[in-house]
Parts: sequence; C-alpha cells; structure tokens
Amino acid sequence: MTRLFGIETEYGIVVEGLGANDWIAESIAVVRAHPGKAVSGWNYRGEDPRKDMRGFTVHALSTNPDDAQFDTPGTHPMSREEERSDRVLTNGARWYNDHGHPEYATPECRSVRDLVAHDKAGERIALASAKKRAEQRGLDVTLYKNNTDFHGASYGTHEGYLMKRDVPTETLIQTLLPFFTTRQIYAGAGKCGIENDGSAPSATTFQLSQRADYFSVEASVDTLHNRPLVNTRDEPHAAPRKYRRLHVICGDANMSEYTTALKVGTTSLVLSLLEEGLTAPVKLVDPVRAVKKVSRDRTLKTPLERQGGPALTPIEVQRIYLDEAEKRLRGRDEDTDWTLNEWRIVLDALETDPLQLADRLDWVAKFQLLNAFREEEGLQWNDSYMQSLDLAYHNIDPEQGLYYGLEQSGEMRRLVSDAHVQAAMACPPADTRAFLRGLFVEKFGGAVRSIGWNGVAFKHNGSDLLFDMNTLVEENVQVLNEEFGSLETLDAVVAAIQSRPSDWV
Repeated sequence: MTRLFGIETEYGIVVEGLGANDWIAESIAVVRAHPGKAVSGWNYRGEDPRKDMRGFTVHALSTNPDDAQFDTPGTHPMSREEERSDRVLTNGARWYNDHGHPEYATPECRSVRDLVAHDKAGERIALASAKKRAEQRGLDVTLYKNNTDFHGASYGTHEGYLMKRDVPTETLIQTLLPFFTTRQIYAGAGKCGIENDGSAPSATTFQLSQRADYFSVEASVDTLHNRPLVNTRDEPHAAPRKYRRLHVICGDANMSEYTTALKVGTTSLVLSLLEEGLTAPVKLVDPVRAVKKVSRDRTLKTPLERQGGPALTPIEVQRIYLDEAEKRLRGRDEDTDWTLNEWRIVLDALETDPLQLADRLDWVAKFQLLNAFREEEGLQWNDSYMQSLDLAYHNIDPEQGLYYGLEQSGEMRRLVSDAHVQAAMACPPADTRAFLRGLFVEKFGGAVRSIGWNGVAFKHNGSDLLFDMNTLVEENVQVLNEEFGSLETLDAVVAAIQSRPSDWV
C-alpha cells in the first residue's frame, strides 16, 4: 500500500510452577534467551507516550491498580534498559519485555502480505526464545498470542500506521470511532465469557473480541488503564511536521493470517479516505457502550444508535466505509483491490451465515471449534475448562496450539508461505527503512551504541555518529536500500551517509 504499518504483540506468558509475581523476571529472561543475532540498546529519541496529538502533554499515564502490585518500586530493582532488555534483530524488528510480557514489534512493512509474514515470524522468534529459556530453567514456558489471562488482566496487540499530519485531529477521531467500534465483526479473535463487567451475563456469552471488555473512553493517550477506542499518542517516528503515526490499541491478537491482513488493509484504506478529505460518515451516540454490545452479539444485528439518523447494524456501518473506499480507491494498487474484494465478501457472508468464514476469521473458527465441545459436555462459556481451551487456541507452539491444529488439517486459509515466514525471521522488508536497521545489526552490530525506529547511533573511528532515518519513509527508499546493501565496510556506509543531503528522500 502507500503507507508504512506494523504490529506490536504482547505475549501472555505462563511458566510451570511460577506465579504472577515471577512473570516479569521470566519475561525478561525469555527475551534475553533469544538465540539469534541481535543488538542491545534501544534509542528512545523522539518517544514520549504522554504527548497527545491534540496538542498537549499529560502529566502522567493511568496505571492499572491490578498491575501496580507487580510493578512497585524495589520489586525489580533495575534500570529501564535492563528491564526492557531490548533486542533489535536482523529483520529490523524489536523484541523486548513490556510490563511482564515478551513483546515483538514487527519491522515497518508496506504490503499486507509482508506484514503477515513478519507477524508470523514474530511468533516463531518468540517460540524459539521460550524454548531456549525452558532449556535453561528446566521448566515449561508457554506463550499465548492473545489479550486476556481470564483473571481480569488485558495486554495489547497494537497496530501502527504512518499517515499525513494534515488530517485534522478531531476529524480523525470522529471518523475512526464508528469504524473501530464495528471492525471487530471480522477482526475479533473470539472470547469465552465476559470480564471487567460484574453486571453482564458472562456464563451465556461467546464474544467476538477479546479486547472489547476493556475500553472505557473514546480518546486518550492511555494504554494500560482507562483505555480509549482511539489512542491519541503522538510519536510519529518520522518527520513530525509532515507525518503522524496512528497508534491503534483496540485490536485483538489474531492467529489467522487472513484476519490480520483484512484488519490492517481495511484500516489503511480508511486512513487513505481521511487523507483524501473524508469526514465522519456516521456518528454513534455512545461508541464505548456500542463496542461492548457489538462484541456480545454473534447475530451481528445489534442496532447501534446514531446521531441524526436511524440506528444501524455493525455490518451496515462497515458498508458505509467500504462503499466510500470503493468509490475513491479502487484500482490504486494490488493490496487495495484485494482488501476491497475481501471486505465485501466477508460482510456479505457475515450477513447471511458467519460460519461460512470459519476458514478465515478467528472468532468464527474458535466459536465453531469450541462450541461443539461445549454442547457435547454441557458447559457454560465462562467455565474454566472452556477458558483453558480459549487460551489453547492462541498457544503459539504448533505442536500444542488449537489454531495450528486447524491450520495443519487444512481448515484455515493461508496468505503467505512457510518460506516467506522463514525468510522474514532473518530478513527485513526490502522496500522500507527497516532494511537499513537490519543491515546495521547484521553487518555492523559491534559499532552500534543504540538503535531505534528512526535512527541508529554508532561509533566510527572514535566518533559518535547518528544515522537519522526520520525522512526515510517513502517508497523510493528501496533504491537507497539497494545501494547500502552492497556496501561491505562501515567506512563505505559512513561515506554514503555523508554524501547525501539532509532531505535525501
């Protein structure tokens, strides 16, 4: 597509015989057990999670009181660098500890299939680290690509999209709210029961989304507590006057390659519509309440109250965005047309019989798999055994995970080959600046002092140098990648950097 995007996944972790108080230390140990080549030391230049795109900086972020007991000062006395234990990999990705969860952030990608491959590569890298840690400790270490531990805690799967800065912030928020509220009808991962709502009938409910229970406001910079449907964090990781990075926290962790591609593809198209001047085509009366109603209704017929018009179903809301994208974006590129085609196919199937999509959508696949067992055994959806099966769907070990059982039996649609995923474990995309980050890790790791999304700080002939990659976000960076990829010495790289003007792309 015409923008950079990526996915950051926090993995749930369970270590045999250990409790929650030990999981931060074990998460750190899993990250450090990464068996491949990597560079330590993250460059936090340009990062401030308190900065809001609406033009202010909050004093402090909200903290989940349930998490605070494990994050109290002195419990894990170490520096931020030690706690994060960042590993930047040869494929341009970041592997680190985040609040007691091993987290994998893909490199920036430009095509949805590349992103799917790198997301799946992250699963394999995480699994290799977990197995290495299990060998060290002599205990089983299990990682889950999901968003809930069924004890009230939720951890995120965040998406990042580079977009133009000149889209008005309020227009961005109001246009995204109805889209995000209803996107879960195809992007949800499915969930047994309800959490974080004592008044809800959790025993009788299978939800579309794992994250819907945890949103309480429409827009804010917070991510850990008082979570918003639209996150307003302003960290562009690019030229700040020209770009912003939309930080999406309302999505689920998807096992299905197809669901990941459709989720990212449709969101990217809505951002393109915004960049072309679209304003909110519909406004819901209460998006926060609506996101929960949508998640808890498998019929997909929940009427959502709107401002200035009759109520709409979630499918009808999605069709409004699809129709706009068809009119304005059809024929732009291969990814766009694939997304438009599949978006319509999925909405049509959801309207007639969602079970048609059991080979593509996570929530449908999970429901079909688990419901047959539930009915046979006479269990409620919130039964602890059902929740354990829910977790098992997200186990990233192909020998144990229920999703991978479906995939191995040919019941889930693939979008990328195993060879593509295997290559993505070591190689960055050739058409984004991640290639240059991976190049430094692969060839010149010993010289790197710190490394981040938008630059590399390194030593050369006794001097401290910074390779600023803030501007390297356009498609023609591939030409630069080809030039740098042929260079074998750091001297040659420095000469190439210094020969370029400051606005070289």
